[in-house]
Amino acid sequence: MVSKPNDITNKILLIPKSIIWRVFSSIHISTYSINRINFTFMKSSYFIFIISLFFISCNNSKHLILPKRNNAAVTGTEFYKSVFSAGRIERETLAKNEILHGNVPAFLRKMVKIKTSITTDDGRIIHAYYFAIPDYLSIGSDKDFARIPLTPMAAQVIADSLDCFLPTRKMVNDIYEEAKVKPDPVPMYAFRDSAVTMYQHNLIIEGQRKLRKGLIAGIKKDVVITEKLSRASTPDRVAIYGWQKPDGKPIQPLYTGHVNWYVDYSHGIRLIDRTIYVNNKPMDYTDVLKDKTLRRLLCDEEYCDCYRYNTTDSVTVSTQ
Repeated sequence: MVSKPNDITNKILLIPKSIIWRVFSSIHISTYSINRINFTFMKSSYFIFIISLFFISCNNSKHLILPKRNNAAVTGTEFYKSVFSAGRIERETLAKNEILHGNVPAFLRKMVKIKTSITTDDGRIIHAYYFAIPDYLSIGSDKDFARIPLTPMAAQVIADSLDCFLPTRKMVNDIYEEAKVKPDPVPMYAFRDSAVTMYQHNLIIEGQRKLRKGLIAGIKKDVVITEKLSRASTPDRVAIYGWQKPDGKPIQPLYTGHVNWYVDYSHGIRLIDRTIYVNNKPMDYTDVLKDKTLRRLLCDEEYCDCYRYNTTDSVTVSTQ
């Protein structure tokens, strides 16, 4: 049965204004005030056409909804040089502000589709896909950007602002399998948590990348969510995993030994859009992880009950 125009209009009128804001942001009507969208405009054919195109396109592509990058914003090189002598708290605060104000390379904003599937106990095949950023969270322009290691608290603030989440161990493996660019890991040993070493490591990766484009993986240890945090007696930890060698085996097994404020050059933040398409049906990632069958699409642990890091220092993981 085909919906009548009035039926479509009535359904569109129920869309939350936060979603409508994302629509207009994605088509660069950033100065339009959502609070001034009136009933007449929302019933217009133009508005319905834009909304329809937006929701159709969401199944095929995703973009980080960030402010447009200011041409005068610092480059990746300039940012690192400005924080070489800064403390970790100051460096992280500055990095978080740069990212949330849109100082992110354009290529990083277009997310990449990652496919996965499982076979259920009764023989059914369930297909799913989700969207991930093509590289680790970075500051700067396309010509001069730098990957920025962050604490899980800062990463979660950014993820929350962009309707994203941090990956699981399984997702890190799936992303590596689909990656087009897979440089060999390059460990560094001196001053691991200094901004100088972080910048040097970024330069090494760029030398390996050789301007190749596309989904890149295996160059960092991902900050991940894991039940080892939600079920730990000491929740003030960060979970890391990955840094795959050419044979796909990770240098870093799933590890929760570091306190949550510890960050070094090898850590990377990969954002995942929180909408998972299960047999083409959109679902929030938390609903997927709570389902005893569907959770296997995203997670290879027993309980899969860690969904995010809290953004305070006292308790850093959440099962809500």
